[in-house]
Amino acid sequence: QVQLVESGGGLVQAGGSLRLSCAASGRTDSTYAMGWFRQAPGKDRDFVAAITWNGGNTYYAESVKGRFTISRDNAKKTVYLQMHSMKPEDTAVYYCASVKRGRSWLFRNKDYYDYWGQGTQVTVSS
Repeated sequence: QVQLVESGGGLVQAGGSLRLSCAASGRTDSTYAMGWFRQAPGKDRDFVAAITWNGGNTYYAESVKGRFTISRDNAKKTVYLQMHSMKPEDTAVYYCASVKRGRSWLFRNKDYYDYWGQGTQVTVSS
């Protein structure tokens, strides 16, 4: 089992920045990649970004490319999501997830992930 705990959510004005963290614990040695997803009220849980643990390869949704950056600290077993130029449409609960398999073309699929955090609320005011 892998436990994931997100932190760093909050309220920010449009154009502002926020950094989310996701700390992993437990059987993390089998983790291949970590991802961030978000879910707005009444909507599906959408892919935001993903990163592989070893190579650090990154993947982004078009809607956040150029504004968000995913990174990881292997020693701390923590993944970060740095968000800049935030927009009201970025408002959502942000979830961290981990996956043990390495089919990168599936990283955008929430059903591909094995473990999930509890989520952290991000609200962007206009």
